Amino acid sequence: MNTNNALMQRRHNAVPRGVGQIHPIFAERAENCRVWDVEGREYLDFAGGIAVLNTGHLHPGIVSAVEAQLKKLSHTCFQVLAYEPYLALCERMNQKVPGDFAKKTLLVTTGSEAVENAVKIARAATKRSGAIAFSGAYHGRTHYTLSLTGKVHPYSAGMGLMPGHVYRALYPCPLHNISDDDAIASIERIFKNDAAPEDIAAIIIEPVQGEGGFYAASPAFMQRLRALCDQHGIMLIADEVQSGAGRTGTLFAMEQMGVAADITTFAKSIAGGFPLAGVTGRADVMDAIAPGGLGAMIAIELFENGDPGKPNAALTADIVTRAREKGLILLSCGPYYNILRILVPLTIEASQIRQGLEIIARCFDEAKQA
Repeated sequence: MNTNNALMQRRHNAVPRGVGQIHPIFAERAENCRVWDVEGREYLDFAGGIAVLNTGHLHPGIVSAVEAQLKKLSHTCFQVLAYEPYLALCERMNQKVPGDFAKKTLLVTTGSEAVENAVKIARAATKRSGAIAFSGAYHGRTHYTLSLTGKVHPYSAGMGLMPGHVYRALYPCPLHNISDDDAIASIERIFKNDAAPEDIAAIIIEPVQGEGGFYAASPAFMQRLRALCDQHGIMLIADEVQSGAGRTGTLFAMEQMGVAADITTFAKSIAGGFPLAGVTGRADVMDAIAPGGLGAMIAIELFENGDPGKPNAALTADIVTRAREKGLILLSCGPYYNILRILVPLTIEASQIRQGLEIIARCFDEAKQA
């Protein structure tokens, strides 16, 4: 039988020490709020995977939904081959996220991705580069979200210079003698001393700070922050990764603030323990970024008359369209979109490879004759 001590030794040998572990025990199974370790001891789980399990461990409805979906398909990449559940969730989030305006939603995997994308969208929409975050904030562990996170240890210590154009304001916390007035004044000081408001793309805030101590901003402060953003054309981003999914009594904490953010991020408990996150925002803001491309592994580069100086994007697009009509999904890539890229599953059968290549060959034959 496994023991916690034995697994700790295996962990020491296999996992980098930078991956922290708060409790020296290893879970074997769980149900709702109960967890059993490998030695059979039962625990009440009041950590919830750090706000990932608002619905508890193995909620029957979630297990049933996952089982049903896995019998249909597990992954296609929505940008390549779309699927209806993605649309259904986006439509639902567009309805549920606070804000009396048209919205659109994109889905990603983690809260850090959601925050990075939210700031990228704000930058594209405003044509500005700066961002203001708050003391005590936690927005993720990627390089950029570390720069937004308001705590050096244990997150960004020793990492060198963080991405620039990020400024730090005070988060209102009456318990520690930081009033709403103090917090607003700290933003005004940034505008005066560090970055002009017309250079700030977004102010990002957790309505209730997670890692920062579960301090909650007041509705009055959030309304003043909203007015400040409106005054200067700044996007207000509500990071609801930890405060969302019903944790505060409403689906989103911003529902209790009397104002809406331009962009909202969500993750963690939104998928009941599975990796899912997203960004919902004003439709016009979300549409600020044009579609982008992906990398390639196996590729066919097309030129006019074989001349590398004349990329043939038109033929490439034609082949992609013809292939789809014949039941084959292809992609294009490259700076001139003249490259066919092929990313077959590594488990594909040889007969399916031949079938796909035959379709590609027929497409080229038809294109020559057209």
